[in-house]
Amino acid sequence: MRNVLIIGAGRSASSLIRYLLVKSEEENLHITVADLSLELAGQKIGNHPNAEALALDIFNDEERKAAVSKASIVISMLPAHLHIEIAKDCLQFKKHLVTASYISDAMQDLDEEAKQKNLIFMNEIGLDPGIDHMSAMKVIDEIREKGGKMLLFESFCGGLVAPESDNNLWNYKFTWAPRNVVLAGQGGAAKFIQEGTYKYIPYSALFRRTEFLEVEGYGKFEAYSNRDSLKYRSVYGLDAILTLYRGTIRRVGFSRAWNMFVQLGMTDDSYIMEDSENMSYRQFTNSFLPYHPTDSVEIKTRLILKIDQDDIMWDKLLELDLFNPNKKVNLPNATPAQILQKILSDSWSLEPNDKDMIVMYHKFGYEINGNKAQIDSKMVCIGDDQTYTAMAKTVGLPVAIATLLILNGKITAPGVQLPTKKEVYEPILKELEEYGVIFNEQAVPYFGYNPDLF
Repeated sequence: MRNVLIIGAGRSASSLIRYLLVKSEEENLHITVADLSLELAGQKIGNHPNAEALALDIFNDEERKAAVSKASIVISMLPAHLHIEIAKDCLQFKKHLVTASYISDAMQDLDEEAKQKNLIFMNEIGLDPGIDHMSAMKVIDEIREKGGKMLLFESFCGGLVAPESDNNLWNYKFTWAPRNVVLAGQGGAAKFIQEGTYKYIPYSALFRRTEFLEVEGYGKFEAYSNRDSLKYRSVYGLDAILTLYRGTIRRVGFSRAWNMFVQLGMTDDSYIMEDSENMSYRQFTNSFLPYHPTDSVEIKTRLILKIDQDDIMWDKLLELDLFNPNKKVNLPNATPAQILQKILSDSWSLEPNDKDMIVMYHKFGYEINGNKAQIDSKMVCIGDDQTYTAMAKTVGLPVAIATLLILNGKITAPGVQLPTKKEVYEPILKELEEYGVIFNEQAVPYFGYNPDLF
């Protein structure tokens, strides 16, 4: 049997493991799910005859190398910074590797050796990055094949709560890593290009510069800019494009409300707050407000944020219990961002019966035969339950499908790569449709800057 080693049995691995278990008989697969928690690995495989759970400490070189050496192909579902040792083992034992993570500099440095050994190190094959690359390249390649010239590419993605589980004023719950949500947009200005001009949005203004999107059947959304929209300009072959913008999708009103935390300083992760463990939620909020001998914390918050009495922003803050003097932070040596994450988790954690939702939206503006045209491509995926979430499905299924394509010799180009080649994206996108990951492409009027009209 062909041995597939999956390292990491966390939330993102559930749909991936189920897919390979279902395919194991016809594809002659033996699946080893390795995790630090043997119990978790065992839960993911159940009693399937073609699978085994393995307790694995990836920092134990002997254990890790032994597991990799027995595999036909390795899937790493670990955090991105932990892939590199797995990758080096794969080089040593001549094993293909698949991850859903961004290609790090350390991973890219292995490209030449991977090519020499005819090994495929497929990365960025999850959701974002992953499905975004594949669905974008499909349309871009089709436009080029028709003789079109790309003028505009905008790409948006968001992990949200499904409409049937959307029951708070923020229209949001944590469906993925909460820390990434709290720290979103930090680390430098957002950078993109618009009509040939480079644009920059500082963190202090990021959540007040949003774009609106309409998705049929799901209503209106907004998007704020990702930190570096230009990262994939060359990868996509869009070096000459006039507009290139990537953003994160939220429900309308979220960004304006989130900006309150930014302006107060609650998203700062650069310093530790004294005596944070014994701090109440009310004291945390008051820490960012000026002293006043008579005004309450509530009044000071309204004044500094300029919130009117009837403004929905006030109700959103109240819903989070930010002014509760009895709730304790209970986090020693915590940063403001860590405390905010704790407070938000009280209100934004998914309930057992909640479902999540992934929304992806691409805009392709192009010129063909002297005429300007545009295609909008939209995808909405709803999760099944708390195990087989939309996030787990859209991250894990492309990884699983790519793994089989590599094993079966359908993907052949060696080296460290992401899924922008037709031999990769075409069969994966086609199979994803069977699992409800479907892009609806629609021709719309080109919307670009025209000095004669504006």
